[in-house]
Amino acid sequence: GMSAQLTFYGGAGTVTGANFLLEVGSKKILIDCGIHEREQICDPQNYSAFAYDPKSIDALFITHAHADHIGRVPKLVRDGFCGVIYSTPATKELSAIMFEDALSIMKESSDAQNCGMLYEEADVARALSLWQTREYHEPFNIGDAKAEFLDAGHILGSAMVKFIRKNRIILFTGDLGNSPEPLLNDAESPAGANYLVMESVYGDRTHEDRAMRKARLQEAIEETCARKGVLLIPSFSLERTQILLFEINKIAEGISRQGIPVYLDSPLAIRITETFRRHANIMNPRARKYFRKGDDPFSFPGLILTQDARASKAIHLAPNPKIIIAGAGMSHGGRIQGHEKRYLGDKHTTILFVGYQAPGSLGRRIQDGEKRVQIEGEHITVRARIETVTGYSGHKDRDGLLDFASSAVETLEKVFVTMGEPKSSFFLAQRLKDYLNVEAIVPETGQTFEIEW
Repeated sequence: GMSAQLTFYGGAGTVTGANFLLEVGSKKILIDCGIHEREQICDPQNYSAFAYDPKSIDALFITHAHADHIGRVPKLVRDGFCGVIYSTPATKELSAIMFEDALSIMKESSDAQNCGMLYEEADVARALSLWQTREYHEPFNIGDAKAEFLDAGHILGSAMVKFIRKNRIILFTGDLGNSPEPLLNDAESPAGANYLVMESVYGDRTHEDRAMRKARLQEAIEETCARKGVLLIPSFSLERTQILLFEINKIAEGISRQGIPVYLDSPLAIRITETFRRHANIMNPRARKYFRKGDDPFSFPGLILTQDARASKAIHLAPNPKIIIAGAGMSHGGRIQGHEKRYLGDKHTTILFVGYQAPGSLGRRIQDGEKRVQIEGEHITVRARIETVTGYSGHKDRDGLLDFASSAVETLEKVFVTMGEPKSSFFLAQRLKDYLNVEAIVPETGQTFEIEW
């Protein structure tokens, strides 16, 4: 009676769309239910039926509030899921904001591309009514197993899900933070796990070190000042933007002397930053100290928050130099596109990528050096300088992932390497075999494994 089935329905052979099914006895437990993030919101893969019956699922565990982990949750509910959804409190709060934002983007896209809505407001409301929260390290029963959230250090509220049954442990990492981070606690240890289902976004490469990333950001800001140009930063509204604000806050004194405005042009990021302030208690001790002293680390002289579309367009009338932080992080929509359309053709512009750019996204094409891109139906010749700072990644790199898995090496029997481009996943799997002498598998979509659990 120790066997269970583990099936990989999403996040296998690809970075996005995390969706794993753990079946044990009569219980069916899903871990994450994300969208496939590509250029078009109306990607047929997101609209297709689930490969299992949503009505048959007992529980859904959410690791964190990024769209590639939560984006299809309301669709799951729409298609009949009526079990319990579990996450940390911050993840639930952030998910509600993310769903609302996704709905408004979807309304625009579905009208323009005529693909219908993936879900409606009623489905979001229903999902949130099924949602229960648990703090970190608060074990609870799920069938004849116990579940517990551990801090993954990736974004505010992010968790690994640890399931224990008859002293056997399977751990789903979700995304693992690039610890140490300025705001978050380090990802906790997987020690004791028999099975790991782990991410591999940066499984084949390393990041710049911390000091280097801040120096590169400062350099980009100073160059922009010197050239009287525009620094465009396409940024993920959730976590990356808050880290950028925190770091710019630290270099802001020097900038504010020159009076350079920093526009945060993202209503979503502004709302999420408020949520961060509310959940300061789960940040690391260093970040908590700022709040205790009454020093808001997400605010500084020269920071201008633009809420509405008119204020966003007015940024173009403001004199240079200026810094614009706007979503979306991969430029596949959002206000950053309006700024890219306006400024990418100008050789005094620098576009600074601070996060992962998925293959096929507009951000990735610009990053890869495409000289002509189409934005909102217009062809733009790219003359801007293209810079990338990988040190701001929210994910562990090749060495961090190996170190993480190594702390479970005494008990570890099998690692399922997921949520990465194939080359990253296979590279990491090989390293896990070579260095830790552990069986590491890169599952394919739809593949089922029998595990002793």
